[in-house]
Amino acid sequence: MGARKHNTAEAKKEAQKSLYFAKLNNIPSSPRKMRLLADLIRGMEVNKALGVLKYSTKEPSGKLEKLLKSAIANWEQKTGESADGAQLYVKNVYVDAATMLKRLRTAPQGRGYRIRKRSNHVTIFVDTKATNELKTKQDGTEN
Repeated sequence: MGARKHNTAEAKKEAQKSLYFAKLNNIPSSPRKMRLLADLIRGMEVNKALGVLKYSTKEPSGKLEKLLKSAIANWEQKTGESADGAQLYVKNVYVDAATMLKRLRTAPQGRGYRIRKRSNHVTIFVDTKATNELKTKQDGTEN
């Protein structure tokens, strides 16, 4: 690895230390279905988001709930605090397309229809309200 790439990788690694996230790869549901759930919980308080996911009738909600719990546990492990007292919220949710399984389904007159079984990658970032307010005051920017 070249020096420039090494320095960039080290800088990214340092920036990751202040972020609290969890990532789940290759979830066997379409990204469109997962984005519907991601849009529901983005910006929501963590406990409220867990409740929404628990009682959602959508199929991928169980995996997203488990991933959110993992992100909360990562925050607790990195900060050493309990999530009960903190004002944790879902800062951001990214849903990216993953590999696609391509299959053929037989069709009339010797043709074949293509079946695409999609999968996705999900990344959830959590943060505290107090940390976010401190950063905006230091930057001098208001949303």
